[in-house]
Amino acid sequence: MSRPHDRYQGQRGARPEDARRPVGARGTLRPALDLGALPSGRAMVVVDEGMVRAPLRTIFELARDVERWPERLRHYRYVRFIERALDGGGIVEMSARRPFGILSWPAYWRSEMQVIDGAPGTFGPLIRYRHIGGITTGMDVAWEFAETRGGTHVRIVHVWDGPSVPVIGSVVATTIIGPIFVHGIASRTLAGLTAVAERQEQSR
Repeated sequence: MSRPHDRYQGQRGARPEDARRPVGARGTLRPALDLGALPSGRAMVVVDEGMVRAPLRTIFELARDVERWPERLRHYRYVRFIERALDGGGIVEMSARRPFGILSWPAYWRSEMQVIDGAPGTFGPLIRYRHIGGITTGMDVAWEFAETRGGTHVRIVHVWDGPSVPVIGSVVATTIIGPIFVHGIASRTLAGLTAVAERQEQSR
């Protein structure tokens, strides 16, 4: 069965409130980015997924609202938009901690972000990233959402060929950065947002 990112055709959605959010010296928003389908054939593929016992719209809104991740997720240090786009994405800087017992290792990256809302009659919802800064430059990411009985299935896919280091780049990606750092941060992000979504649903 094909995954949502395999069927992606470049549609994008925007929320009315996004167009009212000023940014930059002239208070303008850039057009939505079009990051295309998630690339195939990359050396590193990291998948984190789980069931969220909340409506799709609830967890999708939490996932797209990245600026509030630091207040909702203890392992996030900050999230800052450098540029905002009409779809709620843009260029965003993120930093999170990867815990190792009582210690933690800070990670930083800058990404292009595209939000496909999945309004009736369109494809989605889907959140796409492409890392353009930090050691993970070139990494592609997709957050996929599918309604299921009793809630929403969320799947986070990271694909990458590794840092641009001759010979060992892909080895570093598949043995260290992917399983230890990418999975370590993504799994905590999904678990944290799942907990927030399920608390919201229980309080209704």
